[in-house]
Amino acid sequence: MKIITVCGSLRFVKEMMEITEKMELQENCMLVPIYNPNKSSKDDFTEEEALILDKMHKERIKLSDAILVVNVNGYIGSSTKSEIDFAKSLNKEIIYYTDLIN
Repeated sequence: MKIITVCGSLRFVKEMMEITEKMELQENCMLVPIYNPNKSSKDDFTEEEALILDKMHKERIKLSDAILVVNVNGYIGSSTKSEIDFAKSLNKEIIYYTDLIN
């Protein structure tokens, strides 16, 4: 069993939830970002709220053995790039969604 934090753009929340379910059924403990259907991007939060969410997501990454980057059609935004860099700095395994579905 691995502890894996899901990273990616909230525009791919459907794919995030689908792959998270599959990974959980493979006996992985999946940590996911919060999701509010009324807020589809960081722009929907105040600056202070966005900073808190970013900090808490980095805490999830610290707790994890790996991160799963949900990079639909190869898309990786700037926030996700910084999460990848952060995970690499902690020597975490990086798993890409596009590698799992091919």
